[in-house]
Amino acid sequence: MGSFSININKVKQRTSLLTLIFAAGLFAVSPASAKQVTLNSIQGNLTVKGDLIAVEDGFYKIDTSIGILSISVKDVTCEGDCPALVKNNTLQIAGSSAIGSRLMPFLLEGYAKFEGVKLKSIPGAPIGMIVNEIVGSDGNIVTRVMTNLGNSNEAFKALTNPDTQIGMSTRRVLPAEARRVAKSGGGNLIDATQEHVIAVDPVVIMVHPSNPVQAVSLEDLDGIYSGRIKNWSELGGRNEPIIAYGRDKASGIGGVFQQVIFAKSRNKQADSVIVLDTDDQLARSVMTQPSAIGIAGAAFSTGTKPLDIIDQCGITVSPDSFTTKAEEYPIQRRIYLYNRSDNMSETAKGLIDFVTTEEADALVKNAGFYNLAVEQDTRPYQGGRAFDVINATQNPEELPLMRELVVDLLSYDRLTTTIRFGSGSAALEAKAYADLDELFDYLNGLDYPVELLFTGFSDADGSFAANQSLSYNRALQAANAAEVYSKGKITNPNGVTFTAKGYGELAPVACNATLEGKRTNRRVEIWIRRQ
Repeated sequence: MGSFSININKVKQRTSLLTLIFAAGLFAVSPASAKQVTLNSIQGNLTVKGDLIAVEDGFYKIDTSIGILSISVKDVTCEGDCPALVKNNTLQIAGSSAIGSRLMPFLLEGYAKFEGVKLKSIPGAPIGMIVNEIVGSDGNIVTRVMTNLGNSNEAFKALTNPDTQIGMSTRRVLPAEARRVAKSGGGNLIDATQEHVIAVDPVVIMVHPSNPVQAVSLEDLDGIYSGRIKNWSELGGRNEPIIAYGRDKASGIGGVFQQVIFAKSRNKQADSVIVLDTDDQLARSVMTQPSAIGIAGAAFSTGTKPLDIIDQCGITVSPDSFTTKAEEYPIQRRIYLYNRSDNMSETAKGLIDFVTTEEADALVKNAGFYNLAVEQDTRPYQGGRAFDVINATQNPEELPLMRELVVDLLSYDRLTTTIRFGSGSAALEAKAYADLDELFDYLNGLDYPVELLFTGFSDADGSFAANQSLSYNRALQAANAAEVYSKGKITNPNGVTFTAKGYGELAPVACNATLEGKRTNRRVEIWIRRQ
């Protein structure tokens, strides 16, 4: 039987068998070692099926119905009974297009640089796929990285397949999805070793820069996206019909957005909403339509006009990095990477380890997302809050505590690290300890001694005195837990002290008329000042 060697570069131009180059009698078939495989060209225009005989000198040797073919490993992917070496040399990533198209290229480039190797982009990949190769200093391919662009739902479907190592999602895995991955042998996706929060992202409400409207309420957004509000004049704008762009509920951003704006009414997104596949498409559409409104992550909203969100109590929040990191912006999402537990190559493990480093934080920011690094706000911000507290305090019972709060607001800066609690509870959740790790990293970068004031707040349920006591207990619990947890983690030689105060229902950051607003207000903020 003769043999063939496929020149994939020519196959890009012509897919007929005339592009096969014959080379007779070079390889013998060994039925005992044959394995059924399917080789797919990276460009997506050629599929070869047959018995895999060997992988030698960078080529698959495969026995097909037309003879034995020699096909370059670097030009195809392998499915089926592929050798472990080949599978380990291919990193399959799948899921959210917002992560895969914007953030993942930064992370892969940074990881390659971190490891002292190069990342090479491979042109001609099919629509919906990005192909890269990690190339060593000797010029040999270390790993081929296949990033499949879809939505968050597809990340968890892909992770049920052992060929996929990493999933990208803009929402947390659902219990049913985690069970399916576990059933496939992929481990526990909610375990800290398999679930990784790498960024936070506000769902930005975008309009054309010429639109005079400055802010909308969640009720306004419900009206627009359910089809009840049809003209900008109903929101104080121009007499123009509203063109609403949105995302499917199956996407991470679409699911979060619809869940929040329809939480009270239980409405559904109207058929009149123009549904697009990616944040990038939405942003471009809004920029070309003066009467349009749309949603996108911060990384994709550049050039559009972001609207503030105002709640029913009149509290206005902007989609900036501080309010998003402090979890006070009402429509936001976390950016997740998930990995299987049973198939992680060295490259996959290295990438997952890299995305939690300070180097990766800088790349997340460069990609337009908000990283998890702690931010310190300035005293002018705290001064504005002090003014709001003075204006909002009318009950004589609250005045002494209000005066103390105003003094502290003017004496400390606020950090983005914020710890939240369940109703009536003072127990720290697991997420709080991950936030404390970020806080300690921030403190270790300071070259002076500091005091941390753990400042407790409550919702407005219950009496003022009871809320003040509960907020103090939460703050004290958080401060004590943080001090114990900091042993061996804080290396600032100048020292860090931990103190606690509670201010009850004063200085709300959300409206106490809603359950979500109450949850947001049950918090311990961490303030800082130089000693």
